[in-house]
Amino acid sequence: MGGEPTVIDWLLASIDATRAHDLGAMVSWHGRAMVLVWALLVPFGVVAARYFKVTPGQDWPRVLDNPRWWHLHRRTHTLAGGLMLTGLALILLRPMAPASLTGALWLHQLMGWSVLALALVQFASAMGRGTKGGPTSPAADGSLRGDHFDMTKRRQIFETLHKFGGWVALLLAVAAIVTGLWQANAPHWMWVLLSLWWGILALALVGLEHRVGAMDTYQAIWGPAPDLPGNQRRPIGIRVLRRKAE
Repeated sequence: MGGEPTVIDWLLASIDATRAHDLGAMVSWHGRAMVLVWALLVPFGVVAARYFKVTPGQDWPRVLDNPRWWHLHRRTHTLAGGLMLTGLALILLRPMAPASLTGALWLHQLMGWSVLALALVQFASAMGRGTKGGPTSPAADGSLRGDHFDMTKRRQIFETLHKFGGWVALLLAVAAIVTGLWQANAPHWMWVLLSLWWGILALALVGLEHRVGAMDTYQAIWGPAPDLPGNQRRPIGIRVLRRKAE
């Protein structure tokens, strides 16, 4: 005689007892790759870019242009892009016949393709962000001219697409992951683990927003002097901090 179901039994059981949890290797690895990308790597890169342009102990504004955030952001999102393409290839090349297009599957595909389209916009906009300029990256003629230093229209378009598009992609990715878990009839432990992770991430974002804040990239690189071109216009982004020169 079997005993009462334990917590372990419940965690291992699928979310919907009326359906099987049998995906095949390629579909399973598609899901793992996409969760790794959008639940871990992309948020990590976003946090680095938003909150660590000036790191603890840095004597800002006497010490400027700390590149650590940039390297973390670029490397994590480059890795995320490679894994995202791998996940896409796995689902497109799977040998098994696709499942019937239920409402959940249709919604998952819609969210998934939307996220991929926004990710493409992110990478394309980053490649077209223009020149940097300023004292550390002067133009060929020796001047300080550059798209970022001068905050040209090109740079403004890039920052608008990159910042707002990134947050929209993250929100859609959550919907894509949830609908994917449902379509896969994932076990309870996956739902619990991801819910806990998203809760921890949300609390961390609230804490960082309150204690650190999102510093303006322009000021992090070139300082708060009011005569600088970028400091003469409003910063782009949600709750981006602009500090005055002391």
